[in-house]
Amino acid sequence: MLGPETDLIISNKFIAPDGFKRSATLAGGTFPGPIIAAQKGDKFAINVVNRLTDDSMLKSTSVHWHGIFQNGTNYADGVAFVTQCPIAQNHSFRYSFEARNQAGTYWYHSHYSTQQCDGLRGALIIYDPKDPLSYLYDIDDETTVITLADWYHVVAPVLNHFINTGGKTTLINGLGRYQGGPNSELAVVNVEYGKRYRLRLIAMSCDPYFMFSIHKHNLTVIEADGVLTEPLLVDSLQILAGQRYSVVLNANQPVDNYWVRALAYTPNATFDGGQNSAILRYYGAPVAEPTTNQTKSTMPLVETNLHALINPGAPGIPEYGKADINLMMVVNKTSGTFYINDIAFQPPSVPVLLQILSGAREAIDLLPDGSVYVLEPNKVVELTMINGDWELVGPHPIHLHGHIFDVVQSAGNSSFNYLNPVRRDVVSIGLQDQQMVIRWVTDNSGPWFLHCHIDWHLKECLWPKVPRRLGSISTAYPMRGINFARIFNSLTPAQIGTENSYQEAENLAIASGQNITVALFPDV
Repeated sequence: MLGPETDLIISNKFIAPDGFKRSATLAGGTFPGPIIAAQKGDKFAINVVNRLTDDSMLKSTSVHWHGIFQNGTNYADGVAFVTQCPIAQNHSFRYSFEARNQAGTYWYHSHYSTQQCDGLRGALIIYDPKDPLSYLYDIDDETTVITLADWYHVVAPVLNHFINTGGKTTLINGLGRYQGGPNSELAVVNVEYGKRYRLRLIAMSCDPYFMFSIHKHNLTVIEADGVLTEPLLVDSLQILAGQRYSVVLNANQPVDNYWVRALAYTPNATFDGGQNSAILRYYGAPVAEPTTNQTKSTMPLVETNLHALINPGAPGIPEYGKADINLMMVVNKTSGTFYINDIAFQPPSVPVLLQILSGAREAIDLLPDGSVYVLEPNKVVELTMINGDWELVGPHPIHLHGHIFDVVQSAGNSSFNYLNPVRRDVVSIGLQDQQMVIRWVTDNSGPWFLHCHIDWHLKECLWPKVPRRLGSISTAYPMRGINFARIFNSLTPAQIGTENSYQEAENLAIASGQNITVALFPDV
């Protein structure tokens, strides 16, 4: 476990979390990366050092601190080509920021193409010694952080060329099994009878969501995406890529082993042979795998039943369409490309933040055209996002950087709640023809990324950037960050890495009997 002031070494290493050995891109040499833990009010100074060497994967990097507002430090948000150019091989970048008044469950991951799918993901926890819900639990430490991730046996740059990708394994705290694979080790969460545990669940997934449960144990939800909620009793919950929940588990069942289940939303997912599973083990229980079967959930989490604990209520006039700024975004997908309001995103050649600091002040000056929304400061924004096309199946997790928002209408629900909705930073857009509606206040200057948190969709279409108050953005941008633009733009293809990824994708498609023209995107 690391503190808020630390070096974070990014390097390549062969690992076998499910028994299949492959090279990975890792923080601190482990998957998931080391937990970064802090106390509320701490200042962060994390020096990311790039020691990547594997030519089959990207050799530059960036790190995003998911859920941290970066108020006044937009340059430290870590999004490649939005707030910075990637950190080139053998270079480092110090991310210095404060998480003002924030406490809860967060995480960090690469935000450069699909690099996080090769392993650069880890937990970031900010503890609050004055947590108003601390009376509900006894234990809250590094042993109660539970990470859920999909894992691939092929490197992400090769999978980028495939129209359809699917994870091979679900890893819980970095361990798992796959169909036809070895009987590899499963993660174990140890508990003591009579104790109450705050489990911090983090879906650090590249693609699927998970249905999470612990056999014969109810869970009390007390946090969603870094925001405390009114306690809510459930026996299972859906958690989408990027989302986090804190749940309290009361270890009140007979001393034994119990299945921890995280069924991935992937074809033919199963619990057979310990897939999609870990073990909850009471002290005193034998070292053995549980033998119980899954039971039907009777109290699943329903998002509309979650309510913010502190200062509940959406900002602005409590009526649909009555915010200061009302936005409508219709999302479609055609032939593998995403469109928002019929516009496909074109990645900028220069990070948006650098464009702003170099003198751009109007939306039309901020490339790419049609993908940047400039919002006035200190206004209430209401965004309606509609899943408008049959090819966009969903549910798709939408994440807004730099803010939390009130979910005044959850996807698949016809009612609105402006009085006490859940407040979070990742929300489902829903299935075909469904919509979600969120509200937030433009009180944090900078270019902020709004996107689907399924990584494969980022490479198919990066979503809009939402800058605000261009004239008041801090100019305290580290000179090293400006130099990175020059360094990155001077890299050769060999220095960037992944030169042979398309040929490897073709070989993989042919070996698996697929038609290249159907299985792969065109090589452009």
